[in-house]
Amino acid sequence: MPKRYFERLQTIDYLIRIKGTGKPAQLAKRLRISERTLYEFLKLMKDLGAPIEYDRYKESYYYGEKGGFNIKFTKLLAGLTAAAT
Repeated sequence: MPKRYFERLQTIDYLIRIKGTGKPAQLAKRLRISERTLYEFLKLMKDLGAPIEYDRYKESYYYGEKGGFNIKFTKLLAGLTAAAT
């Protein structure tokens, strides 16, 4: 999976958190992807638990709960196992 894929996820997450996505067509154009691909990203994020909603009045996606979508490797501290965390 190309690095650009994760960069787009991070950009979508950031714009959702600040409620600055605009309409789906605008967001897709900004990301240089098709609307269909945008909807695939949003579906993936929702499937992974992101409470994404759309405000028709403000014309922006937003999270229904405070938080953010985060994809990264987290290093365990010495002496801890995955089962302990």
